[in-house]
Amino acid sequence: MGVALRDIVAPYKVPVSWEALGGVAAVDAHNALYQFLSIIRQPDGTPLMDGRGRVTSHLSGILFRTSNLLEKGIRPVYVFDGTPPAFKQATIEQRRSVRTKAEERWQEALSRGEIAEAYKQARSSSRVDEAIISTAKTLLSLLGLPVVEAPSEGEAQAAAMVCSGDARYVVSQDYDTLLFGSPLLVRNLTVSGKRKLHGRTISVNPERIVLADFLSGLAITRDDLIRIALLTGTDFNEGVKGIGAKRALKIVKGGEFDRTIEADLPGVDPDAIMDFFRHPPVTGQYVLSWGEPDHEGVLRMLCDGYDFAPDRVEKALLGMKQKSGQKTLESWF
Repeated sequence: MGVALRDIVAPYKVPVSWEALGGVAAVDAHNALYQFLSIIRQPDGTPLMDGRGRVTSHLSGILFRTSNLLEKGIRPVYVFDGTPPAFKQATIEQRRSVRTKAEERWQEALSRGEIAEAYKQARSSSRVDEAIISTAKTLLSLLGLPVVEAPSEGEAQAAAMVCSGDARYVVSQDYDTLLFGSPLLVRNLTVSGKRKLHGRTISVNPERIVLADFLSGLAITRDDLIRIALLTGTDFNEGVKGIGAKRALKIVKGGEFDRTIEADLPGVDPDAIMDFFRHPPVTGQYVLSWGEPDHEGVLRMLCDGYDFAPDRVEKALLGMKQKSGQKTLESWF
């Protein structure tokens, strides 16, 4: 998922303390859900499930991560995807195929007793379906958190909320929000902490990327950044085989973008995709209001409905106590 800009973004990722992140955070909901589903699993790759076999990894992620964020003075608003643009359909179908194949490889690795490989493949098989989205929204509502429904791409909506001043930054693991013009992107906020990777424990800490610093450091415009993404591949088009971010940067700065697109991506309409990144469908029809969690409602949903341990849920809820009611943006800084 997302655009492959890591090689040119890396120098502009700045570690940031939790104390510096207070305020309203526009969370790319689908991205966060994929992270929860991917990471919160058993050692053999099996996701957390209730007694009826329903996946609960995303509910666990929402509950405990939200508690952590609120304790640190961060007010998350989850922004969900709407209707994708027509030219994203090929990407959607490709991702479905990738997840199906990963699920097959997961089961094959389990049958061979290869636990590490099984976990790896299981992570790639994660799916955000309607049941995941519906239960996530229900829990967020019970927790007293605002939810915004984007007309189209959630990343675009989140970026627009930052540009309008209704949020301080976007939270996502992907770099797409930079293409949509978000002035500030914070990564690792929903997945920070200790994690096992290739048999060793690593620390994953928050980091921020300031769009203006990134663009000025590379001496490019935002349109140039979109062109680089088009060459490497976006959610809306395949990239040119063999072209990574560094080479794409040279092509764009060398004035060779149009020629390269015409020669290597003849079926792609770069103007349509660039226009979508510049002027995506977004809405201003939302209310940002944080209230007290529905204590009994959360317990009924998670403990009675999905077999969560009551003591763990109670502990998470204890960390969420806050003043209810609508707040202005300034009151969270």
